[in-house]
Amino acid sequence: MLIAYLSYSGNTEETAELIQKKLIAKGASVEMHRIGIDPPINPSHYDVMFMGTFTWDNGSTPDEVKDFVLEIGYKPDNMAVFGTGDTQFPFFCQAVDRLTRFYESKWQGLKIEQSPRGSQEIKIDRWLEGVLQYVRRIA
Repeated sequence: MLIAYLSYSGNTEETAELIQKKLIAKGASVEMHRIGIDPPINPSHYDVMFMGTFTWDNGSTPDEVKDFVLEIGYKPDNMAVFGTGDTQFPFFCQAVDRLTRFYESKWQGLKIEQSPRGSQEIKIDRWLEGVLQYVRRIA
């Protein structure tokens, strides 16, 4: 599995690391990819790809994430999208919604309020369970 993410504040990175920890605990092989920093990936090497982002400006997807989408070059059918944001802004995690629709993801996007700690961790557990059910079916 691949977890690709973009993080400025550290919240999306923290969420990505928590997802990685939980997947490894379930026996998955996981690679991390820092969008805009690490070299390009080959999406065909992964059973599931997780993409993490924040929402920028007035509900926009950050340019680095858009570049990553173009770098992939096609719409893999195994993309699960997560993101972090702040509910005080009117466009809370709208980039997650946009990417989930773009990839026609099998899974609803995971939206985390700022940090993934506390009750937010339960949301991650439930969301991952849904993703892993799909992986078990194709295995």
